Amino acid sequence: MAETEEKTGREKVLDRRRKVHEAIRQAAIDEFAANGFSGTSTQAIATRAGLTKAQLHYYISSKEELYEKILLEIMDEWRDIFFISSSEGEPEKVIREYIRKKLEFGWKQPNASRVFSNEVAAGAPFLRKHWLQSLHAAHDAASIFQSWIDRKLILPVDPLLFQVHMWAVTQHYADFGQQVRVMVGGDEQAELDREHIVEEVSTLFLRACGIPAKTGQHD
Repeated sequence: MAETEEKTGREKVLDRRRKVHEAIRQAAIDEFAANGFSGTSTQAIATRAGLTKAQLHYYISSKEELYEKILLEIMDEWRDIFFISSSEGEPEKVIREYIRKKLEFGWKQPNASRVFSNEVAAGAPFLRKHWLQSLHAAHDAASIFQSWIDRKLILPVDPLLFQVHMWAVTQHYADFGQQVRVMVGGDEQAELDREHIVEEVSTLFLRACGIPAKTGQHD
């Protein structure tokens, strides 16, 4: 009985710590997205997370470390999106699934996407030392594209630039959502037809590599 109560107590503590860490992470993302790295203070992060500054520093060592950790988590998630998709089959399915997941990430987590974009636009001062890791992932993905080319499953494309172009298009919907809403809906509050966007973006890239898109397919 005592052992069960002790275990329950530990689980409650761990659950609370997880919730605090997630609150800090989300507060930091929102602050960094709104104010940039230099314009964000640990006090602002603490306040948004519902903590005192002293409590915040119990969980993090510095603003710099927290910012870099968030950037790496975003980069890892985007890498995983492609490789999870690529394990599921042939080019059309992989490209469709990757584009859908990348767009959905931006729609669900626009501030996280914006933090990453702002870092890169600023010259990647924190990410620069991690570019080799990102480059390895891009080359691994390029090898998958090259295998499709060699098997004549897709037309010859530049495997690295094809990835860059997919990043650019999908990223636009996260970073410039207001512009998209105005262009297609007439105002900044317009609801986007996300399935239509997924289909249009997928069709764009499928056609680029010679795969006839199946109109209306929303797998």
